[in-house]
Amino acid sequence: MSWDKMMSCTLTDAKKAQVAECTLQPVKETCMTVFTGAKQTSAEEGLRINRPDQTGALLLEDGLNRQELQRFNHGPPERMLDARGAGAHGTFSLLESAADVTQASILTDTHVKTPVFVRFSTTLGSRCSADTVRDVRGFAVKMYTQQGSWDLVGSNMPVLFMHDALELPNLMPIAKAMPTAQTARNAFYDFASLHPEAAHMLLWTMSDRAIPRSYRMMQGFGVNTFILVNRAGERHFAKFHWTPMLGVHSLVWDEAVKIAGEDPDFYRRDLAEAIAAGLFPRWRLGMQTIAEARKHDFDFDVLDATKLWPEEVVPLRYIGQLELTRNADDSVAEMEHMGFCSSNLVPGIELSDDALLQDRGVGYVKAQTGRLGINGHEMPNNRRRCPVGNLCRNDARQGSVTRARVNNYWPSRLTVAEAGQRAKRAKLSNHFAQARLFWHSLAPWEQTHVKAALVYELDHCDESVVHQGIIGLLAKIDLGLGQSVAAMMGAPKPRGDGEKPWDDGEKPRDDGKEARDDDEEEQKPWPRLKGVSQAELMPPVPTVASRRIALIVADGYDATWLDDVKFTISSVGATPIVISPHRSSIFAAPSHNTGAGSVTRESPPRSTLPDHHLDAQRSTMFDAVYIAESKTSTAALAANGRLLHWIREAFGHLKPLAATGEAILLVQRALALPQVEVSRNGSPVESYGVVTLRDVTPDSFTGGVCLAAGAKAFMSRFLWATSQHRCHAREVDGLTARVAF
Repeated sequence: MSWDKMMSCTLTDAKKAQVAECTLQPVKETCMTVFTGAKQTSAEEGLRINRPDQTGALLLEDGLNRQELQRFNHGPPERMLDARGAGAHGTFSLLESAADVTQASILTDTHVKTPVFVRFSTTLGSRCSADTVRDVRGFAVKMYTQQGSWDLVGSNMPVLFMHDALELPNLMPIAKAMPTAQTARNAFYDFASLHPEAAHMLLWTMSDRAIPRSYRMMQGFGVNTFILVNRAGERHFAKFHWTPMLGVHSLVWDEAVKIAGEDPDFYRRDLAEAIAAGLFPRWRLGMQTIAEARKHDFDFDVLDATKLWPEEVVPLRYIGQLELTRNADDSVAEMEHMGFCSSNLVPGIELSDDALLQDRGVGYVKAQTGRLGINGHEMPNNRRRCPVGNLCRNDARQGSVTRARVNNYWPSRLTVAEAGQRAKRAKLSNHFAQARLFWHSLAPWEQTHVKAALVYELDHCDESVVHQGIIGLLAKIDLGLGQSVAAMMGAPKPRGDGEKPWDDGEKPRDDGKEARDDDEEEQKPWPRLKGVSQAELMPPVPTVASRRIALIVADGYDATWLDDVKFTISSVGATPIVISPHRSSIFAAPSHNTGAGSVTRESPPRSTLPDHHLDAQRSTMFDAVYIAESKTSTAALAANGRLLHWIREAFGHLKPLAATGEAILLVQRALALPQVEVSRNGSPVESYGVVTLRDVTPDSFTGGVCLAAGAKAFMSRFLWATSQHRCHAREVDGLTARVAF
């Protein structure tokens, strides 16, 4: 075995073995016992006074009853934030050494494969909330390195609402549930309008980034600025990025709302199924670095968590790869008991003077102490994989035994570097420049989604003063954006004179307070930022790996062609799933064989058991839809309202559609859009992501697949459209607005 493989196996296997020591594996012969190991005589009835009618009172001497009640009453408390999560085990591999900027072994030693645990989460929802709500997603990675555990605690957005954690206790209560709603929208958007530093993050949360297609197709960002130190003592500011190999993709809002009701566990199920199928999610680790001496060379504060570093100014350098390969076995012990903290660092990586990062390091420790206890780091998934020597002795619920008779103190002559003061750096007041850059970097369809999200959210605020405050804030980002939202909300239009944003003489607020305008710079055209629009974040090589493709099949289908379609879809890594109007077997059209003497005999019809029926799995559960030709059921299918809704809904959600033969009539009936052209002969036609083929031949579904624009074959065109995720031209040209879904 090579040195590289030996080191990779050593670390990964060591962590598995460590967790295995704490893992219980029930077997058939296992008896029910109490916590001390004594066998239980019954797990259902409590110990009572022995009366003939078995109505005696419970006895206090029933230790099992006491233990069960105590365990139930002292269950794990829920996280204040990021309560609903999903996670998996995996490995991190370094592909290129970053020894020029850091001495951390995990970022310099390319021979080691480091075991990791990753937890994804929603931020505001409770442990029982739905996955697909509009929210910031947590992306926390714990890496068990040779130098200690390194926690990179981030999210799927590169900025935050504030640059000082002093505001956090004010923001979180109004962002979470209130007695009459999931979010106190009036208070939340009023807060945002009064804090211009929140403008940038507000646009990110109103964009499609807040409703990702999957955790596997979601970017991650370290958000805060860290310090990297190399062996020469040179210091660099650094930001970290995780970029998915499958590309960055999102749901559409109507789809997200429906999935929240149809499958609240959509993201966690998607992650678990992909890993179980061997379709391991992968991300590239990138970092941006700035020499400490260049701290003041930019028009933004490098320590401001409400700003990103433009890739055009600070290039992104990819150095490693994260891969998730194993699902968690216990959702509580492995996910809910996980404790991440931004101050869990290794030599060569340090906290910067980023105020929010400093407070996160303190806040996470306090939160975990209350949730997991003072020794939560001793729990299996939190435990480090390197030797530990410290002064911690005699703690409550201590999980380790120290043999050495060492006193737990140490001489200390610490000094404070600088006297503290409450002040704001000048560049922190430049609130709108990057928000404006973000807006102008979005594709037209992404801008449409942001406007729609803002109108949706503001429509749920019943105080006009909140509408005015947010619209005033938007006008400072981009006047056209503010005016567009104002028009859709029926609010006064903001003006571009930089003074009063209202053209009717009204003040922005009726409570005597005005939204702060710390940024008086002139509105002007802005360049596009690289890596902001999802249109630029497609996978390096087109792929349909792990995509779920619905095959709508009814009685009278052609069995050979269905087999060919399923084989072709599976051959490129996608998953074909057969959907039928009913859950019972569907029968193929009878085939005819010519026997001896040229006598034609009819073979017994083949049958297929569908995976789901139309009502049990809606189009929202799939990435693309193919409607197979049915020689005997076309008329019945044309009258099936659920099927027609399936087609309309998939079209409205911008998903690729395909149909062959008489099934094309179903698509035309459902959509009734003359702009969508269809095939009328043996040549496939692609129009607005709808791929059709009228005259089918035995070769229509076979042959190699070419995932490229302009491909000629029917299946290649359909799978190419699937690899592009969604057809946004439908929305841009107004077709989705003409289809009821």
